[in-house]
Amino acid sequence: MLLLHLTDVDESRWGNAYAEALGTYPVVRRGDDFNPADIEYIFVWKPKADAFDGLTGLKAVLSLGAGVDALLKHPNLPDVPIVRFVDDQLSQQMTDYVVAHVTMHHRRFTRFAADQKARAWRQFYPPISSETSVGIMGLGVLGQDAARRLRALDFTVRGWSRSPKSIEGVECFAGPGQFEAFLAETDILVDLLPLTPDTTGILNMETFRKLRRGRLEDGPVIITAARGGHQREADIVAALQDGTLGAASLDVFEVEPLPQDSPLWSLENCFVTPHIAAISNPRTGVRYFSKIISDHRSGKPLVNVVDRDRGY
Repeated sequence: MLLLHLTDVDESRWGNAYAEALGTYPVVRRGDDFNPADIEYIFVWKPKADAFDGLTGLKAVLSLGAGVDALLKHPNLPDVPIVRFVDDQLSQQMTDYVVAHVTMHHRRFTRFAADQKARAWRQFYPPISSETSVGIMGLGVLGQDAARRLRALDFTVRGWSRSPKSIEGVECFAGPGQFEAFLAETDILVDLLPLTPDTTGILNMETFRKLRRGRLEDGPVIITAARGGHQREADIVAALQDGTLGAASLDVFEVEPLPQDSPLWSLENCFVTPHIAAISNPRTGVRYFSKIISDHRSGKPLVNVVDRDRGY
């Protein structure tokens, strides 16, 4: 039996899609009449404190989100495998967001928006893409997809990850010892890291000051589309105001929704989007997890299982 425990999500929409996809395999939702001991799989998003109560027969936790940092902090998380959401459409959406904002900043839209507001005709010519270096923090499924698309646009692409990676056309760096070298030649910094104790607060003034200066005339840029816990927003505000950063695109925040009194709202060189870079789709999500359930019930191993020690 599959239990859906979804907060802030249309549970009925997902439940109907799962019922159709899984056929005779029972699907239940919170509030239904069922025996918790009969639940073999639980599909979760922002699980409540009692989400796992009585689930003595649980075989796996299926996470609606690609990131599982919040789930790993759940005080009653069972000691069973956690399967994260890996989806081509999710990757496509994230890459679309990253490419759109990289190209926007590369073409210096912040400057031209200010000139338009001032009705000033200033013909400034940005560098060509091959002269601009994009550094991607996080080289998992999402990071690698974005790197390939940016390379196709002729950007110089660099990547940094916890463990060594090899990606054609991308200069890869790994571990704390290579972080400064990675930053030193990066003009546009893209954050697609998982949230772990090591990456919490990594987007801070110290990091920003190590980015390359001089290639983008107004200063280096950051694009955040991973987890709000990566960033120190007071540092971002200060860096955007004092010129340490030329601009920023932020899709995630320390507190969401972004508080009304946040200075980020009013900074002209900061683009705020409401955590919409990539959205889990019921059609592809149900297809993905239904196959995982069917394969696992037939004796096949689970795929995309989270390494709890690493946090992703």
